Amino acid sequence: MNSLTLLDSPLFGGSFVDAKMRALFDSDAFVSRCVETEVALAEAEARLGVIPRAAADAIAAAARTIRFDQARLTRETELVGYPILPIVEQLADACGEAGRYLHWGATTQDIMDTATVLQIRAALKLIEARLVETMDALRSLAAEHRDTPMAGRTHLQHALPITFGYKAAVWLSALERHQERLAQLRMRVLVVEFSGASGTLASLGPQGLAVQEELANVLGLGTPVITWHSARDGMAEVVQVLALVCGSLAKVAFDVSVMMTTELGEVSEPFVRHRGASSTMPQKRNPISCELIIAASKMVRQHSGLMLDAMVHDFERATGPWHLEWAAVPESFALTSGALVQSSFMLSGLVVHPERMLTNLGISRGLIVAEAVMMALAPLTGRQSAHDFVYAACRRAVETGRSLFDVLAETQDVAVPLGLERLQSLTSPENYLGSASTMVDLVLSGSRRHVEQ
Repeated sequence: MNSLTLLDSPLFGGSFVDAKMRALFDSDAFVSRCVETEVALAEAEARLGVIPRAAADAIAAAARTIRFDQARLTRETELVGYPILPIVEQLADACGEAGRYLHWGATTQDIMDTATVLQIRAALKLIEARLVETMDALRSLAAEHRDTPMAGRTHLQHALPITFGYKAAVWLSALERHQERLAQLRMRVLVVEFSGASGTLASLGPQGLAVQEELANVLGLGTPVITWHSARDGMAEVVQVLALVCGSLAKVAFDVSVMMTTELGEVSEPFVRHRGASSTMPQKRNPISCELIIAASKMVRQHSGLMLDAMVHDFERATGPWHLEWAAVPESFALTSGALVQSSFMLSGLVVHPERMLTNLGISRGLIVAEAVMMALAPLTGRQSAHDFVYAACRRAVETGRSLFDVLAETQDVAVPLGLERLQSLTSPENYLGSASTMVDLVLSGSRRHVEQ
């Protein structure tokens, strides 16, 4: 099958898109959700006596058996500009006499928005499930490597020692916050849209709001305070949160890809024959999952900006911004779910090399814990003097290629107050891990997750 876009490509699509998410947002699924909304509307109106009960039952029966003429649906959608009228015409024909009551009091955007909300509800469940899988992988890494020392890096330079478990727990903490965000946005996003042509429900007279509420009940959605045809903050929020999720995944992927470099060699993506292989360099094992995650993150970020543009609707119905959502919403969910699948795969099988972490930790010959010496010396000499003594020693160690301990042992202003035994301990990086392990425990226990306001 030929395709135009990356996400639908038979070559690349499987690398970027979770197949289950694709099934939630493909064109057939959208038509099904539109039909589901029309059936729910008829049911709601029948319950309230707006249309005959027999009509609602006939509409539901026709919806269960209809087979749309796809060629006609495509042709008429191109002509009309929207798929709802073509869907309604075919469904009404299938309903027979009851077809006259189909789409009663509704407008195109009512059906399409509600159908999209139904898709989002299912998609959020899948995103949350994939997020849990990734978080579980990070919890395992954080627990297993709680005390595995490695170099902490700031500005791509050695800073102070940390543990790999601490690094994994930091990654995990961001995803936990995204899990909360996804739960919190449901009340704002999973609401029905049924408001009529200009949003006032005028066609249903005094029963308009009752029908809206009953439709929400039938579909298991919330009821909005007021029409949101042109107030698109809910839809925009969904994509912003997806972009945040992808941003955090890309941070993990960037760290892992750098740690996989030949020079560092601290971790490796899971080994699968030929994965990450080069067509010409047999030794290569490229960070394929990391690359896919980072690329997906950039694409979802673009969609998050697009959704901010899509918020600028003119008057009560937009002349174009709404159409941006048709691309941004499904593609953002597709890419985010795909990035989560890649993240779960990569992290659950990540190969950690503690011995390389320890080797890299010692590359600076003790300079990485210069702060430890300074802080121990400060109570004895004053902070500024301690800083100056240790700073000078660091310069001599760099210039001469000697270890920090060897230089400090010859520095009377440091060696005498501290003593050589304590100085040896202070210049051993694995002894200066601060509260890293305790912080891992706090993240894994969730004891600081909820802060009282």
